[in-house]
Amino acid sequence: MILNIPNSLTLLRIALTPVFIIFLFYDHPYANLWALIIFLIAGITDALDGYYARKHNQITDHGRFLDPLADKILVLSALISFAVLEIIPYWMVGLIVFRDLFITGLRVALDNKGFQMVTSNIAKAKTSLQILIILSILLYLGSTQLPFNWLAKYIQLIREYELIYYLTLLITVFTVYTGLSYIYDNRSVIRQYLS
Repeated sequence: MILNIPNSLTLLRIALTPVFIIFLFYDHPYANLWALIIFLIAGITDALDGYYARKHNQITDHGRFLDPLADKILVLSALISFAVLEIIPYWMVGLIVFRDLFITGLRVALDNKGFQMVTSNIAKAKTSLQILIILSILLYLGSTQLPFNWLAKYIQLIREYELIYYLTLLITVFTVYTGLSYIYDNRSVIRQYLS
């Protein structure tokens, strides 16, 4: 593998994932705040690796494979951790994990036979929305350590209207929809692969 700046940033994002999880489960008053900061840093590496790859023409096959994989590792680790912490239901996380593993497996199988799957903008929007809900949950968990008065209203609003549950439900439905859309958009390639 070529170890250029974009690929190094992607590997850093993968390496930050277990650190993020450790802080998420660590019993310390500032642990959730640190988990939020680490997740933000990981998110910045995601933006930077794509920027460097395009600007300096350092797009590689390894990078094309590793970048979405690093995103999935980070996002799914966060969602599974939230389920273990009983913040979001397991069945929602199960559907999201199944969709991502199925589509990733399908992509790898097709790539091995020389077929390319088309990535839609809706799938990219799915990842952005998943990251947004994760950040919202992390902000909710770490809000007791932040010295901002408006956060008290934020927490009250989340609890009163069960926003985490309903936002996660929305993301779950959207994630399943993008999986079905992915299969539909690539149906001709899948037919060729199966024939």
